[in-house]
Amino acid sequence: MKVTVDEVKCCGAGQCVLIAPEVFDQREDDGIVLLLDAEPAEGLHAAVREAAAVCPAAAIELSETG
Repeated sequence: MKVTVDEVKCCGAGQCVLIAPEVFDQREDDGIVLLLDAEPAEGLHAAVREAAAVCPAAAIELSETG
């Protein structure tokens, strides 16, 4: 799995951080998403999919690899 985020779309809701804190964080100054791990381990895939699904701004994109 490859994760990308669109910081321009991000509204800083923070749902991704609550669901998958190993993969996402937020900038201190404005709350915009920070991607910590663009290729998370398989054990985190379900949480990352959920984070992408609940993102109110649709700022998280996933691509499945191999």
